[in-house]
Amino acid sequence: MANELVERVAVLGAGSMGHGIAEVAAIGGYDVTMRDIEDDLVQDGYDNIEWSVEKLAEKGQIDESAETVLDRVETTTDLADAVSDADLVIEAVPEQLEIKEDTFSTVDEHAPDHAILASNTSSLSISDIASATDRPDQVVGLHFFNPPVKMDLVEVTYGEATSDETAEAAYEWAESVDKTPIYVRKDVHGFVVNTVLVPFMEEAAWMLSNDETTVQEADASMVYKRGYPMGPFELNDFGGIDIAYHFRDASGQPVPPAIEEKVENDNLGNKSGKGFYDYEDGDGVDYEPEDAGDYDVLRAEAVMINKAAWLVGNDVATPEAIDVGLRLGGSFPEGMCRRGDRLGLDIVLEKLESLYEEYGEDRYEPADYLVELVEEGWTGEDAGKGFYDYRVDPPYHYINWEVDDDGVLEIELDRQERMNSMSDDMFMEIDRLLTDVDVDEVACVVFEGAGDKAFSSGADITGFTADDPAEIMDVDEMFQTVYEFP
Repeated sequence: MANELVERVAVLGAGSMGHGIAEVAAIGGYDVTMRDIEDDLVQDGYDNIEWSVEKLAEKGQIDESAETVLDRVETTTDLADAVSDADLVIEAVPEQLEIKEDTFSTVDEHAPDHAILASNTSSLSISDIASATDRPDQVVGLHFFNPPVKMDLVEVTYGEATSDETAEAAYEWAESVDKTPIYVRKDVHGFVVNTVLVPFMEEAAWMLSNDETTVQEADASMVYKRGYPMGPFELNDFGGIDIAYHFRDASGQPVPPAIEEKVENDNLGNKSGKGFYDYEDGDGVDYEPEDAGDYDVLRAEAVMINKAAWLVGNDVATPEAIDVGLRLGGSFPEGMCRRGDRLGLDIVLEKLESLYEEYGEDRYEPADYLVELVEEGWTGEDAGKGFYDYRVDPPYHYINWEVDDDGVLEIELDRQERMNSMSDDMFMEIDRLLTDVDVDEVACVVFEGAGDKAFSSGADITGFTADDPAEIMDVDEMFQTVYEFP
């Protein structure tokens, strides 16, 4: 459903992110102008949109014909012309601050006074970018994940001067193109997802640098013991080892020698043919379940949970936003706030304190908010409260539900990042809902899957293998509850 405040969108940049965002806008019903600096770049971008839209139409994944969607897309190399009548401008130019500042300065001159100016930057300061304009209150981050057409998450990031009106309009626009936005309420390096996700790769690299693990052991442990979709080194290779390097370097933080060495030797992962795995002369990613050994999974997760606590304690994001971001943006089996509550925040704090005493590194210093929770006795789910409050109306993370006027209880399975596959938590939430709901208001129950990919792909095997067998809910209990309801 189109946003009333936005009718025309301009996307600056026709590369992989730019043409992807332009396609998302057009599919969402908006007229869009895509601009780049050369005709060939613009044409390549349009060709990619055309190919993708036609494929989506063939598969019945869009509601309109490819021709109707493509008719909404215009292209140009003239920046002033591209933004002259735009209500929303989304910049997706190269990730260099000087280029972005020059772009925003020019856009500020030519875009309508009411236009929202958004940057798709994944790490640069929104405040710095906004400073190049005379309307910093109308500048906001709209960070799509790659590829934009397939990835549901958008981080809506405040700069120091961003108004609530601007951020809310950007948030609503992202929802109107069928994306799931989360607020990042302060302009911190890495925003939400990368702040928590980068340590997943980085901590493993520190352990490798200190001869405390091997590549295969770390990856197998995190995948087969903890249920992550990729191991830390596999993910680093997939995204580009240089990306993690520049993220740390740009924030003035030390870089693990194992990563630094790869970058110096131009072994950047999949794109260069070699990284932590050899994709040219070797077997590529080659870890097996039996490679999982004594890798310290708690150490890796404690650092990520600590980062999540820092984000919450500094009012950057809510636990809900962090967990949605990690599930949709990082394909994590569950968010780190939820995982921390399940592990026990006292256990996490004890681990961090032990690591900080042993290594003295800043990344192990416990976040104030984490310390406060533990000192108050709010150590997680078993204590009734942690990042989330489980005492009254505990949150549902994986299902949505409502009872309509006809007494139909609609339960929506919502793990779109894993095609709504069934996890232990989802089973428990269904069981809890059917046990707690007022049966006098319910005539029947209907189950459906969120999104348009699948009702449910079945059981999430990786999620079950990651849990302690003694703590996994007996699946039969949930089905028995469903069978006997009401």
